[in-house]
Amino acid sequence: MAAGNEWINGYLEAILDVGNNSSKSSSSNNILGVKNVIDGNDITKRIEETKLKIDQGFDTNGDEDHKDKEVTDPQKPISPIKYFVEEVVNSFDESDLHRTWIKVIATRNTRERNNRLENMCWRIWHLARKKKQIAWDDAQRLMKRRIEIERGRNDAAEDLSELSEGEKEKSDANQAESPPDKISRINSDMQIWSDDDKPRHLYIVLISLHGLVRGENMELGRDSDTGGQVKYVVELARALANMKGVYRVDLLTRQITSSEVDCGYGEPIEMLSCPPDGTGSCGAYIIRIPCGPRDKYIQKESLWPYIPEFVDGALSHIVNMARVLGEQGDGGKATWPYVIHGHYADAGEVAAHLSGALNVPMVVTGHSLGRNKFEQLLKQGRLSREDINSMYKIMRRIEAEEMGLDAAEMVVTSTRQEIDEQWGLYDGFDIKLERKLRVRRRRGVSCLGRYMPRMVVIPPGMDFSYVTPQDSLEGDGDLKLLIDSNKTQNKRHMPLIWSEITKFFTNPHKPMILALSRPDPKKNVTTLLKAFGECQPLKELANLTLILGNRDDIEEMSNSSSVVLTTVLKLIDKYNLYGIVAYPKHHKQSEVPEIYQLAAKTKVKYAP
Repeated sequence: MAAGNEWINGYLEAILDVGNNSSKSSSSNNILGVKNVIDGNDITKRIEETKLKIDQGFDTNGDEDHKDKEVTDPQKPISPIKYFVEEVVNSFDESDLHRTWIKVIATRNTRERNNRLENMCWRIWHLARKKKQIAWDDAQRLMKRRIEIERGRNDAAEDLSELSEGEKEKSDANQAESPPDKISRINSDMQIWSDDDKPRHLYIVLISLHGLVRGENMELGRDSDTGGQVKYVVELARALANMKGVYRVDLLTRQITSSEVDCGYGEPIEMLSCPPDGTGSCGAYIIRIPCGPRDKYIQKESLWPYIPEFVDGALSHIVNMARVLGEQGDGGKATWPYVIHGHYADAGEVAAHLSGALNVPMVVTGHSLGRNKFEQLLKQGRLSREDINSMYKIMRRIEAEEMGLDAAEMVVTSTRQEIDEQWGLYDGFDIKLERKLRVRRRRGVSCLGRYMPRMVVIPPGMDFSYVTPQDSLEGDGDLKLLIDSNKTQNKRHMPLIWSEITKFFTNPHKPMILALSRPDPKKNVTTLLKAFGECQPLKELANLTLILGNRDDIEEMSNSSSVVLTTVLKLIDKYNLYGIVAYPKHHKQSEVPEIYQLAAKTKVKYAP
């Protein structure tokens, strides 16, 4: 028999001996007698707490009609039975109580008062079951209430579309005035690009925490963390720095001094765009903040414990830079960031903390969203919820996205689909309500108690600095003259990446199907390859080119990238696609336009 059951038996016996009308002193003595029967330090502690309650004066009436009365007379004795029932019902498992009752029945002895003991066990067990039923009923009522509140909120949101002019605010008298010493917050809705000639001196902070971030020779596709987001934020920083009125742009990322990566990722500062006059602190910079293990490159899923460390380092940098910029161009007054822009969930959480600490507006770009990824992985059925959360830390990521959504004044998205079908999954955003609130703000109607960030669709642009005139490749020149192996004199006109691609093909003149991405499962390159391999007419008409990042050894790549590339090679072999599929190992960022030019060239008519 478990120790817990022996405790219950001994406690019951002692309480039955005490009775309902014991005095304060006799109750104390009897309970102290129980202490000798009970084993264990926590039980002794419980008895001591019982003594304390006795000394403080508890209701001693064991009658159920007086259970909820407050005792005003501290001299009244305690009811041990009432106290015991409350302690058992609130503290002990029903199965233990039931097993105790079974034991009492099995060991019934007419010479002892086991009838009373059996009855007491049964009543306590019944109370414990009743408590569970009440808790269940309360949970059901709470759930129904939440559903009703949500339905009412949705109905109210629909009603907002019928706003009348009479709803406009009559005055600001009913609204709480800001304290005079409160720091004024910049309104993200204000128009910063006006027609006046007032000089601007804006300081903008971008944050992209994970991956390998540098200005030149980006290792896009090296792993799942070094992809399009890295290129996006670097080019955004450069473009913002070239805008009139923007004085300085800082792109904050993690400093990495690991021997596994290039030493450039350990440099604290990297200039992206040179100041026009070559002096001062203007321009765009990558600022690398020490965060986490100094000599180890880690994936984004493992960065969450080090977010506070990054926030501290970023805050220190921004404060120092605000002071320096103020001394250079604002008469010694600190130049605080005009906006802090977080990219992805981890940087969104960092930006939320910095925004709150500095009282500066925050913008967030999701790039990819955790709730959407979670749903897609569940639909695939390959991993359980626990496995998904363990592998991708998906719940921690969703928590950070909700925080960023609540703190942001604006969310930058690439498409309407991202707003409707992805951000719409989050607790902090409701697309219908956001539209109604926007209408209310425009009409001057109070939105007190309701807040939702503004969603803005800004499709990613294109950096044309890498695109050069085609020279001899321009026009309708025959591609055959450029890549025919017999025309060696024309080889010098062919870009190097063309040679790397066309060497895979038996007939390089066929039209090209091009896929350019990092080897990530969600890019779905394997499905493209299966479709191509299973369509005989397509295999006869076209070639397939797969530019899947850069690699030296597949086995040394991250697990997800390694799986994708291994699957690609197996599918090529399965469908016998040798001679019609190209998968070069390396390419440079500057060669991407040339890859597209090759694809464009192959679409012209040719003689087989």
